Amino acid sequence: MKSITIPSLVIEKLQLKQKDKKLLSLDEEIIGGQVLTIMGPSGSGKSTLLNWLVGMLPNEFEATGKLYLNGADVSETPSHQRHIGLLYQDPLLFPHLTVEGNIAFAMPKGDKQERLDQISDALKQVGLEGMEKRCPESLSGGQQARVALLRVLLSKPKAILLDEPFSKLDSQLRQETRQLVFEQIQRYSLPAVMVTHDQSDATAAQGKVITLDKLI
Repeated sequence: MKSITIPSLVIEKLQLKQKDKKLLSLDEEIIGGQVLTIMGPSGSGKSTLLNWLVGMLPNEFEATGKLYLNGADVSETPSHQRHIGLLYQDPLLFPHLTVEGNIAFAMPKGDKQERLDQISDALKQVGLEGMEKRCPESLSGGQQARVALLRVLLSKPKAILLDEPFSKLDSQLRQETRQLVFEQIQRYSLPAVMVTHDQSDATAAQGKVITLDKLI
């Protein structure tokens, strides 16, 4: 009988350095549906950690340690083959593509109609039914954030990173979008790492919180 691998993201004995100065160290396991929150001021290494996770660490930094995704060592795997989704604070939607086109752009290749049906179903789930042909500029900030989330989710990632994804939303919209994001992370059973300055984000994530100190 084939064993079932539990979705997980394992950061094993990571040491990040900048010019021989220790930036951060982590040894964590995030199970599918859980969110590990990384807090800290600018310069503490939050963005550098995300760069390492996606395989795009700048040359001025050094890293030792391993990264495992669903049991496989992806420490040396090229960025585009890691299947790690990244949700930014800006939606970064393509203005020349429709809502449907933006989401489809990131999806794995396959039957066109099946992909369109998946997009329509996903839009319904987040309250955007019938908006397939809308242009991004015609959407509100909250609607754009939802489209950006669906673009990441339907790309079939094995894990998701959240880079201050709620920081540019007003308080009510922030709360609603945050709830939606965390619900979808659980629904898709994705291990998640979120970096933020906001304690309310960490509280809403209901997971482990690690606070970093600023590099001196």
